[in-house]
Amino acid sequence: MGRSNTKWWMAAWLVAVCVTAHASGADPRLRQAAQAEQPAVIATLHDLVSIESGSADRAGLAKIAAYLDRRLLTLGARVDRIPSATGGAELVRGVFEGKGALKVMLIAHMDTVYDSGILTSEPYRRDGNVLYGPGIADDKGGVAVILHALALLRAQQWDNYSRITVLFNPDEETGSPGSGETIARLAQQHDVVLSFEPSPAKAVIKDEGVLLSAAGTSEVTMTVQGRAAHAGAAPEQGRNALIELAHQLLQTRDVAAGIKGAQLNWTTAEAGSVRNQIPQSARAGGDVRVTEPGANEKLQAALQARVRQSPLVPDTTTTVTLVARRPIYVAGAKGQALADLARSIYAELDGRHLLMHPGTNGGTDAGFAGRSGHAAVLEGLGLAGWGYHAKNEYIEIDSIPPRLYLAARMLIELGARASSP
Repeated sequence: MGRSNTKWWMAAWLVAVCVTAHASGADPRLRQAAQAEQPAVIATLHDLVSIESGSADRAGLAKIAAYLDRRLLTLGARVDRIPSATGGAELVRGVFEGKGALKVMLIAHMDTVYDSGILTSEPYRRDGNVLYGPGIADDKGGVAVILHALALLRAQQWDNYSRITVLFNPDEETGSPGSGETIARLAQQHDVVLSFEPSPAKAVIKDEGVLLSAAGTSEVTMTVQGRAAHAGAAPEQGRNALIELAHQLLQTRDVAAGIKGAQLNWTTAEAGSVRNQIPQSARAGGDVRVTEPGANEKLQAALQARVRQSPLVPDTTTTVTLVARRPIYVAGAKGQALADLARSIYAELDGRHLLMHPGTNGGTDAGFAGRSGHAAVLEGLGLAGWGYHAKNEYIEIDSIPPRLYLAARMLIELGARASSP
């Protein structure tokens, strides 16, 4: 098929997905299989949580990557590693070749925010309907859903797809600096990208859901240059960069409130190295979330204007730089169509309701996946849980069967639509 014809076919297929929002019908056999798979998913979650894999833990990330290599090979994938653009831990990729037309990518991350040794104070444990463990929701639950949804489909000998690419990255929690461009590049080669970040727990919000938008993430740095001096004998000869930094942080703490779609929180600071010297330099870092195009540029301009406006310590220089890290994720019409399809599939489960979460200030790799606008992208297909990045992170066990059913049914439905004339 020629390139222009391929583009025409893809546009027509995406229109068909948007028009046909409802699933073709329930699959009782798949539903039973998803229920029966729950103990195996729990065992996988135990395996995953037992491997500490903080973003800076190279040994732990290598161990969990080797584990995922084996699991994907067992499912019949062709498995390889993709180098990180920053020289960090490698990405794990599994590729399945089928006999249909659908090209779909499934993404989740294998890193967590937790430091090495976290399992000593926060071990994996079960309490009724809840499984606790560092990273169990964000995002080892998503990894488990991908593995076991594919296992269900393999058991049914389903092959109505052209290519399924599974991609597990090791640096999502630090903004995906080494994997973001790979995600964006591979997403352009697929019709659909399904991302498996967690859904909020039913204990927090009434129903499980999917996510329609997420903030872009950026990093802001404020640097103050002053003058060193002896802190005891001649402090007046110095220009205290730390004092000026504190002043400027207070001056700028509410700047983002005046910019639509921007949020800023100063989160780190450092100055000086010895007690008896007036510090000549100081630096602070901040976390920025944006939900509107152009918000980064407006925020940087406002910060620069504010720090120039009224310095406190004479003869100091304050500069502000802002670097965009992760793009904004917006489902758009194509992603909304996937969400509508997901809702109709959830309704097959005794009329179960699926929430459409309009947005979050948390970042997601779905932003990279949707950056080109080529693939239809949907986020939030992981397990229901809560406590992300905090003590006692957990998932709800009763979310396992419906989330497995949802992921597997969506692939079946999308494969059928892509292959229909």
